[in-house]
Amino acid sequence: MSGMHLFLQIGTIFVIATILAFLMKVFRQPFVVGYILAGIVAGPHVLNVIYSAETVELLSKIGIVSLLFIVGVSLNPHVIREVGKVSLVTGVGQVVLTSIGGYFLARLLGIEAVNSVYIGIALTFSSTIIILKLLADKSDLNKLYGKIAIGFLLVQDIIATVILVAIATLSHTGSESIGTVAVVLFLKAVSLSAILYICARYILPQLSKLFASSQELLFLFSVTWGISVAGVFYVLGFSAEIGALVAGVTLSVSPFAYEISSRMKPLRDFFIVLFFVFLGSQISFDHIISLAVPAVIFSLFVLIGNPLIMYVLVNLLGYRRRTAFEVSLTVAQISEFSLIVVTLGFQLGQVTQETLSLVTLVGLITISASSYLILNSDRIYPRVMHLLRFLELRKTGVIARSEQTSPEKSVEMLLFGYDRVGEHFVSAFEHIGKEYMVVDFNPKSIERMKRKEIRHRFGDAEDIEFLDELPLSKVKLIVSTIPEFQVNRVLTEYFHKRHPEAIIMVISHNIEDTKELYHAGASYVIVPHYLGASFAAGLIKKHGIRLSKFIAEREKQSQILYT
Repeated sequence: MSGMHLFLQIGTIFVIATILAFLMKVFRQPFVVGYILAGIVAGPHVLNVIYSAETVELLSKIGIVSLLFIVGVSLNPHVIREVGKVSLVTGVGQVVLTSIGGYFLARLLGIEAVNSVYIGIALTFSSTIIILKLLADKSDLNKLYGKIAIGFLLVQDIIATVILVAIATLSHTGSESIGTVAVVLFLKAVSLSAILYICARYILPQLSKLFASSQELLFLFSVTWGISVAGVFYVLGFSAEIGALVAGVTLSVSPFAYEISSRMKPLRDFFIVLFFVFLGSQISFDHIISLAVPAVIFSLFVLIGNPLIMYVLVNLLGYRRRTAFEVSLTVAQISEFSLIVVTLGFQLGQVTQETLSLVTLVGLITISASSYLILNSDRIYPRVMHLLRFLELRKTGVIARSEQTSPEKSVEMLLFGYDRVGEHFVSAFEHIGKEYMVVDFNPKSIERMKRKEIRHRFGDAEDIEFLDELPLSKVKLIVSTIPEFQVNRVLTEYFHKRHPEAIIMVISHNIEDTKELYHAGASYVIVPHYLGASFAAGLIKKHGIRLSKFIAEREKQSQILYT
């Protein structure tokens, strides 16, 4: 009968979570907020339907383990090396400055020192999952600010991992000296690195190939690997969560990493719901009045202080006002890592129930508010752009100007996007023999253009301030190979208004977008599937059904693709 009660309990929890998740979708909020609210509703202060709290807590821990495992799969070391100086500086700088500010703010509010340390740490981390979801919803993952955000979020995840290792280590040191703790932590870090390297380099590639022949076997192997490594790490004195993260990292270099992550997500989503529900159920309302004021203060610190810190850091690195603004908004919330760190501290007896409830309330407030800020950044920026100049410690546009050659000379032809098919347009520009420039925000493309001595600018095509700085008094032709419709619409409207006599060529991938771009003033819209189908049909008319002719066409195409 107790088993049936458990099923009824889990079923009731998921009914409540589903209803509140639907309401979150209606109000365009992250589902995480709905899950925490479901925990409050299901908890002892409202419906009190969680009878087997220990079982729900155990299932919620599986949710944490699965979440960190998938985060680890995403932490490909090759990707981390590519994020560049800006991601490292902003990631580390923001964590250091926010944690220090959060600690002293907590102390000013009369919170005990150890709890203040945890609060300072909790206020630093932004939610990788939520930010990635919001950037994907806005189709901004490939924009300049999106790439910077993804980069520093990866850096933050690594720092959070180190902190979790430190907490797990300190919890087992007892009364040992600080020096001993430092040595133990160093040795564990070295061991962790060695295990990670050996597994990723010698063991997992062979095992992955062996099990990849079947998707079901690959899924089962992934689950087995994650649970086993988490268990071994727990036995060796680390937390199971750290073990799961390391297990994920060791699989991140596998060619099957994306498939592993995709197949693990439904399992993660099921258990992670219970984690946030359980977290919500732990919120204590006994001191709700006393928690309200500090929760609001800390939330304002995260919503305003964190973006200000990030804006200054990005500005100091030379990025433009709009880019710095959009990057800064992505840190205006605390993350699931923050909640995991404080929950771990609570379980170890280092954090009070009030602190856990306080951080959870801050999470609810900041996740909700920051979602609106990020989704509506395009409307917010024009209202604050003039105020942002007071925060600029370094004149923006330094990066763009440093990448430019012959800045005084105006260009007659302008290309946005060197990747993909941009080289074909550069060839056409050189054939015409007029002065031209290429705009791109991919560092690899910039390096390629430097080597080829192609005049270029590093910048975001959607940044109006950046466009205003370009030397375009004589421009006659503008071409965009950027695939995003919103960017092309901004470019079309901008150049049609300021240079109505210029030719504007942009790319579109569907009929409705093409019509809108023509309405905005485009001279010619490149529709790849239409042109491709037209060209392929022409080949059929030209060659009929002679296979040898199509093989010859394939060889011609291959020479272009691989040169």
